[in-house]
Amino acid sequence: MTTVARPRGLSRLGERPELRWLENVPVWASTSLVLVAALAVSAYLRTRFIGGQFWMDEAITTGIASHSVSAIPGILRHDGNPPLYYVLLHGWIRLFGTSESATHSLSLLFGLLSVAVGMWAGWTLFGRRAGLMAAVLFAFNGWLTNYAQETRMYELMALLGIVATVSFVHAFVNRRRVYVIAFSACLTLMLYTHTWGLFFVVGSLAALVPVYRVADDRRLLLRDALLAFVAAGILYLPWLPTFLYQAAHTAAPWSTKPGLGTPILISRQVLGGDRVTVVLLAACVVGLSPLFTRRMRRTKEAAVLWALITLPIVTLAAAWLSSQVNPAYVPRYFAPVVASILLIAAFGCARAGVIGLGGLALSVVFLLNPGSVTTGYKSDVRDVGGEMSPLLHPGDLVISGQPEQTSLAWYYLPDGLRYGNTIGPVSDPRYMNWVDAEKRLKDADPQTTLSPLVASLRPGQQLLYVRPLTEGVKNWQAPWTELVRRRSAQWGAILQADVNGGILKVVGLAPNYYRGALDIADSAVLYKKNG
Repeated sequence: MTTVARPRGLSRLGERPELRWLENVPVWASTSLVLVAALAVSAYLRTRFIGGQFWMDEAITTGIASHSVSAIPGILRHDGNPPLYYVLLHGWIRLFGTSESATHSLSLLFGLLSVAVGMWAGWTLFGRRAGLMAAVLFAFNGWLTNYAQETRMYELMALLGIVATVSFVHAFVNRRRVYVIAFSACLTLMLYTHTWGLFFVVGSLAALVPVYRVADDRRLLLRDALLAFVAAGILYLPWLPTFLYQAAHTAAPWSTKPGLGTPILISRQVLGGDRVTVVLLAACVVGLSPLFTRRMRRTKEAAVLWALITLPIVTLAAAWLSSQVNPAYVPRYFAPVVASILLIAAFGCARAGVIGLGGLALSVVFLLNPGSVTTGYKSDVRDVGGEMSPLLHPGDLVISGQPEQTSLAWYYLPDGLRYGNTIGPVSDPRYMNWVDAEKRLKDADPQTTLSPLVASLRPGQQLLYVRPLTEGVKNWQAPWTELVRRRSAQWGAILQADVNGGILKVVGLAPNYYRGALDIADSAVLYKKNG
């Protein structure tokens, strides 16, 4: 019998080329290839709007960071945030400048690091497949893409959240005690980055409960946890007096009490859309369901899963309850729990086989368009500045109808101008003084406050009034924003009365064209004082 040789390069099935050469590729090489590709795509997605306009919080942040390092903590006493990000941004500005692209690039750096750190987190917790899937999820995540192009601390907070979360699991579930130090250090850095670090502390304490139930060395576990949390608390003590002052005086009610829509916020704002949520949830149901059975309940994998579930739920619950008293519950603050959510998704996809791969692939397809998760146009004050700057002269007065937008006007207008807002004159427009701001705005009678400012103008000097457009009443229903809406209208009416009375005359309007804005747009009227 004649034996027919199998054609070279075909598999035993005789249908497809052999891929045995892949077995000879080192793990580090294939892993590096995936990571580099994920970083490249992530960099593309997260730089599409890197030169986009600031909105008011970004201008305030840049203004605060432009002060000396020694002055930043004192200024933040009037702002409401911890100092770490501002100090880092101060150093970044000294190297690269204060442009939108330059300051956004610091957040971009944190966003790209989150891809590599996310892969490390998934790999060390759940294995290589989960690590590679985590790299993809962190690279394409809509929340990380959005805030990688914003000059705020959220991307840094998310990066620290990844390290803190994986350190928590390694320290208290896997009992790798060196991570107790890493967890405590990250916890401290989070407390110095954003006040939601306090809610993460509460979530971490709650996550110890499922860990404690399966621990073999419960006494040692509690001792390590006590050391980690107490050390972070001691390191936070220098900032505690400032935090207590901020909590008592800088809480501006710019938001309303949150309802029961947190799952929707997570779906649309954190994961990037309902379609992404559905496919990842399906993969998690298939992959993680066995860990909820009685047989698997006391396994280490189940303990990790329950810790990752408990941490974000309790963190968000603590923040939600706090916001019933002082509303401050918005998706951009969800940074500490992004890691837990994406690591659960990576774990589920890795265990779900083909369904997990399909879910991962579909989520990538749904997030390929950065415009679906990122607002390219945040504010029109840059347009106002571009049109009005040639008309302004040193000594002219700029008044913001929304006090917290004063820094935005400062950023986009030329040097040498004087500033005020509906609370009164502003000596340093680079930051917003939130100390008892609602009371001060409420007490600032429009006529009494505006008249001295107009009187301070010499004949021929100009007053630029930048007023928020508040026709979208739905966005102006919180106590602070409703008051801003009323006061800005009153100031506009008084200025028009001065025009009618011959004190002022209108010499310019801006912007000439409205392209839209994230939440609000502005109009500007330039007045000149008559002789």
